Amino acid sequence: MGTVIAGMTMSLDGFVADASGRVDRLYPDLEALQGTAYMNAAIAQTGAVLMGRKTFEMGDPDSFVGNYEFQVPIFVLTHHPPRTPPKQDEHLTFTFVSGSVSSAIEQAKSAAGEKAVQVVGGASVIQQLLRAGLVDELHIDVMPVLLGDGLRLFANIDAEPIPFEKIDVQDVGARTSLRFRVVR
Repeated sequence: MGTVIAGMTMSLDGFVADASGRVDRLYPDLEALQGTAYMNAAIAQTGAVLMGRKTFEMGDPDSFVGNYEFQVPIFVLTHHPPRTPPKQDEHLTFTFVSGSVSSAIEQAKSAAGEKAVQVVGGASVIQQLLRAGLVDELHIDVMPVLLGDGLRLFANIDAEPIPFEKIDVQDVGARTSLRFRVVR
């Protein structure tokens, strides 16, 4: 089975959302990234996506079919699935998982086959996965902004160290993309 890649974009001061929960200052280049080698590589390696409920609700889930960069099965970790499922097609499907993060990862890995499971958001989801030892690679994109306060990606990680090995660093427009492998 493929690898589990957890990643987010963060500010220089370590926040993945500002104090109001907004992320727009971290993604001013979102449209410019479309069609780049950076995004095309991520899309090509992805067989399934895992996200938390808040990330799922940030956009219009009905618009994901044909528009979202990852046209693959999407697994949403939530205790409250929507009453009406969003639009789906033969490529992009939604599965709402109310169980543990390990159950969500098992389902996503099964759907992904040999490709990677991309964990595309939700600081809480990524924290849970790191604590459970379910992340194979950590991808952090750093944007040159200071948010001053907000949600920290690594705020609730146990004191027990997680060993990482740097595997790649690249400049992608204004962002610096950092890639780490979890050493087991």
